[in-house]
Amino acid sequence: MSMDILTHDQVASFLEDNPDFFNHHGDLLTRLSVPHPHSGQAISIGERQVMLLRDRARGLENKLKEFIQFAEENDAIGEKMHKLALGLMRGKSLTAALQTLYLGLREDFAIPHAIIRVWGAPNPGLSEFSPVSADIKVLASGLAHPQCGPDAPLEVRGWFGESAPHLRSFALTHLKEPGMEGLLVLSSEDPERFYPEMGTLYLSWLGALSAAAIARFL
Repeated sequence: MSMDILTHDQVASFLEDNPDFFNHHGDLLTRLSVPHPHSGQAISIGERQVMLLRDRARGLENKLKEFIQFAEENDAIGEKMHKLALGLMRGKSLTAALQTLYLGLREDFAIPHAIIRVWGAPNPGLSEFSPVSADIKVLASGLAHPQCGPDAPLEVRGWFGESAPHLRSFALTHLKEPGMEGLLVLSSEDPERFYPEMGTLYLSWLGALSAAAIARFL
């Protein structure tokens, strides 16, 4: 007489459909063994379950540590943004506001290179208002969000002068206020500082703060 062999899925389905199975066959738990996930040695089902729960707890603990780290990093960035916003509000002139911005980016945010170009407003005689090409204006106006990565137009790279050949990553943020438009460009020698997949919320806020600070004096 032949006997059908149950598949693993059928056994699993049976146990799911009959959760009280081991209540009636408790002695079976003491006689069953499974391979250790690392050594391959036989261990009891109870030991295997304890190991599984420990692994899950360890994974949850690591996730919690990540969340705490992200929260602490966000708090630190938020404090820096607050400090920068206060400094920009206290600026008594456009030159002072720009100096505050560049200093904050360099010392608080550790961004070694930052350039601003503004158009659509009267030129007060500052390098930030130097002419830019039509292509740059089109590029800036098309930035719904800051653009990050290893590439930047040659014209933009040229704004950094002697530092340009050493720059490996860029963040381009559109500046826009009534009566003016512009582009904030941050850069670094570190190719991983500004990368395509990074979050851009704080860069957007930074662009909005910069634009508002400049527009106050135009």
